[in-house]
Amino acid sequence: MTNIPFLYLRHIASSGAYIVLSNQDIKKAISGGKLRFSPALSDEQIGSASVDLTLDGKFWLFKKKYSSSKKPVDLSKVDFREATEELTADSLTLPSGGMALGITREKITMPDDLIGTLEGRSRFARMGLAVHVTSALVQPGSDNHQVLEIVNFAPFPVTIHKGMRISQIIFEKLDSKTTKPYAKFGKIARRQ
Repeated sequence: MTNIPFLYLRHIASSGAYIVLSNQDIKKAISGGKLRFSPALSDEQIGSASVDLTLDGKFWLFKKKYSSSKKPVDLSKVDFREATEELTADSLTLPSGGMALGITREKITMPDDLIGTLEGRSRFARMGLAVHVTSALVQPGSDNHQVLEIVNFAPFPVTIHKGMRISQIIFEKLDSKTTKPYAKFGKIARRQ
């Protein structure tokens, strides 16, 4: 698939084939203005079929009221905005079992006919670090930074740093454009 021109992918996708963009396809989508990253990517960030995303210095940690509570938290009544407080730092140490929200430095502007999937990077996963828990889908038509749910599953504390290439995104072609681009219809996206 790495030698298939990006425009030809549209024809293949319309036939119902499963299409994941290669490094060549990603570069063509970026150079053609279809897919945008701000700030611009370095060449080293583009892998064989993914783009590495870097960690920004904004984190959200659970307020003491929640982190030290033994009472259950009713998730139908409390969301992350109420339960966390923002911290700006160059690094963050997570204890074993600790969790923080982070955000990518890159803002990604997606077309209406691509979706993205966030993945952790193996070098950190092998050390017990998960970077997106369950919310891996980047919706078509997104125009935002990606929030990362970072959890330390290791039996020891780990330190993460601003600027680390901590996550990666894989792009897949949709058969047709969405009629609900996330930048217009996503509840959180409209506020970013």
